Amino acid sequence: MNAWFLAGPTATGKTAVAHLLAEECNAVILCADAMTVYRGLDIGTAKPDAAMRSRVAYYGLDLIDPDRPFSVGAFREEARRAAQAAEGGGRPLIVVGGSGLYLAALLKGLDPAPASDPAVRERWEAVLSEQGIAALQDALRTRYPSAWAALADPQNARRLIRALERAEAGVSLPNGWRGAAIAPVATLAIEPALLKRRIAVRARTMVDGGLLDEAARIRARWPALSRTARHAIGYEEAFAVLDGGMTPEQSVERITARTWQLARRQMTWFRHQLPVSWIPVGESMTVREAADAVRSQWEKNGPHTLHL
Repeated sequence: MNAWFLAGPTATGKTAVAHLLAEECNAVILCADAMTVYRGLDIGTAKPDAAMRSRVAYYGLDLIDPDRPFSVGAFREEARRAAQAAEGGGRPLIVVGGSGLYLAALLKGLDPAPASDPAVRERWEAVLSEQGIAALQDALRTRYPSAWAALADPQNARRLIRALERAEAGVSLPNGWRGAAIAPVATLAIEPALLKRRIAVRARTMVDGGLLDEAARIRARWPALSRTARHAIGYEEAFAVLDGGMTPEQSVERITARTWQLARRQMTWFRHQLPVSWIPVGESMTVREAADAVRSQWEKNGPHTLHL
């Protein structure tokens, strides 16, 4: 099945744009986001609200409790469900998100590999999220030099994680392990200074809008969170406030800084890992105008084939 893709770093307005387009063309939306899969993590992940979800069928949300690990493979299973729902209803499918591992899994597929321990994959995905791609490269190069030598695309985070999984499992990496070429992906881009301001406003809105109370509810229901959920941007800071290690104002500053770091990593990933059609989003640009620009790119480049 084919799908229309909309990518971009955090806080660029992807969700609002995709929602508007989905309403207009009666589409199903699959959220390609590594944090919205967790139940209970709502405010800090900027999930579509109840009103939006009553008007558009969303997939990729609330798939698992935050005390359990989640993998790219599990996300692909959800993608299959979304594709089946869209195809069964004769509706388009829109994939929107900024998680490179998830986008790449759908656009390029996953190379065959033995079943891995979800905890191993979660650990390496957490390294990527917290330390960036360089930490994965260093780990593979120093711990498993033969696997590093066999890797054809050392800038591809998804393949680095797969290589680390294979190496830990004692499985050699196929020579020349490469992904297929894909058409340009519509990707929102915002000038850095404006994006920083948007991120700061969003961090403030989240904390003022009940993030601390939500974190307290999460902790009460799931005392032992998975590593990914425990260190999720916004929640790690909220837990620190609850424990007395940080003030609410300090949490806003820290959330802003970490989100900006994430946005920079995402922009780097898009530049190096995907062929993209950049769509500039200015300060005065409306959701309607951004949606029209995305639609124009879609019409120019066409949909992408899902590798499921």
